[in-house]
Amino acid sequence: MAQRFLTEVLGPAALAAQEHAYGRRQRVAPTAERDALGPDESAFIGERDSFYIATLTSTGWPYVQHRGGPRGFLRVLDAHTLAFADLRGNRQLVTTGNAASDPRASLILVDYPRRERLKILGHVRVVDASADPALTQALAPAPELRSRVERLFVVDVVGFDWNCPAYITPRYTQAEVEQATAPLRQRIAELEARIRAIPSGVPDLP
Repeated sequence: MAQRFLTEVLGPAALAAQEHAYGRRQRVAPTAERDALGPDESAFIGERDSFYIATLTSTGWPYVQHRGGPRGFLRVLDAHTLAFADLRGNRQLVTTGNAASDPRASLILVDYPRRERLKILGHVRVVDASADPALTQALAPAPELRSRVERLFVVDVVGFDWNCPAYITPRYTQAEVEQATAPLRQRIAELEARIRAIPSGVPDLP
């Protein structure tokens, strides 16, 4: 299990809450090493078409934002680095501003059909698109969106943890539903064609 994530989140208050509720505290060996993303984490991240990112405002409020795009728009650059392109949007730049004052961020990625969830802690760096054209080109979700990339978010991963599947309701995208129902639709089309081929005047079946 990745240790750095638990070292960061299980502070004195959380441990005290555990002891109050369950009569004992979870023991986690402190570590200075960052958790390294492995093949399972990289494959999971590469399949996602959305995630949630939480940052802190200058007034101390947590701010959670949904990010979506083509599958794989959140890229694994190496075992300790994630990145994605920030496209021109509503111009509020709340997450961008938060990262400038406090780079700490938390990401949650969910595979709803398989009921899998990955939590990531990291430090966010925001890079202007013009400052790194090569990375901008690599992170653009699609060639036609290159002109809309205003900045790049680079996440230096500190730790990660896999959640249990409890209470994750399976949900499916339109593409997943269409793929699952394709054999049924093909069979319906075949049956309809057979019905149309029946000669006219044939008595109805009882």
